[in-house]
Amino acid sequence: MPENDPIPPETTTDRNPAGPTTDPTVTGYPGANPPEARRRHAALTGRLRYRIGGAVALVGLAVAGGLVAFQGDAPSPDRVPVARDEAARAAAAERADRAVRAAPSTTAPTPSTGAATPTPTATPSADPTTSPPARKSATAARTTAAKPKRPAWVNPMPGATVTSCYGMRWGVLHAGIDLAMPAETPIRAAGAGTVVEAGWAFAGYGISVVVDHGNGWLTHYAHQSRTVVQVGQKVTAGQVIGYEGATGDATGPHLHFEVHQGLWNQVDPAPWMRARGVDLGC
Repeated sequence: MPENDPIPPETTTDRNPAGPTTDPTVTGYPGANPPEARRRHAALTGRLRYRIGGAVALVGLAVAGGLVAFQGDAPSPDRVPVARDEAARAAAAERADRAVRAAPSTTAPTPSTGAATPTPTATPSADPTTSPPARKSATAARTTAAKPKRPAWVNPMPGATVTSCYGMRWGVLHAGIDLAMPAETPIRAAGAGTVVEAGWAFAGYGISVVVDHGNGWLTHYAHQSRTVVQVGQKVTAGQVIGYEGATGDATGPHLHFEVHQGLWNQVDPAPWMRARGVDLGC
């Protein structure tokens, strides 16, 4: 037996009275008896088990350390978004820095001193659609005030010469006022109304226009060369209704102007028009 064998040699022989066996089929040393061989085999097997178990333990520790080291070196899933966010912020800061460096200067040096002067900016023009309504109203009011108010009644031939007034003439009633101007002078409606006669309407009056002013009052304009209105047409005070002529019983171009209360009830036009602010000169 070697000196380092942990199992002491068996000194007693009472366990195997028959003596050592020489059976070569028994596992162990040749010539040993079976019990001693079994003990030696068990001791070897135990030492082998301890050594294998230690080796396995060492290998396991090495693998575990490698895994721990690998896991420690690998980036944590929680750190990956943080790293990406930091990279994105760094890239954005770099772009902003490049944009600031590349931005054009808003100042230009003057030829004389080279000093930077601010570039003038265009002033936006006012939008006419957003003008204050009050300003528009004031302008409209001034325009209205500047425009003279149209009178309700006017002279049918302003500036004309009166050649005959209303009254008896040559033993016959002259039922109107004659106003003379050069031929083709415009004749105007004395007041607003509706045309009820236009053309050759009455014997001796030539081409005439009759305007109904309401309340039974009518005005009659005779001896015209031509008319420019039609029956049923609405006219205003001062509107041209025809032109001076000498049609009918007339010795020369003139306007024969009459005022009727009813169709053939003529009244003196002078006081009637004067009451309405118009002086015909009679």
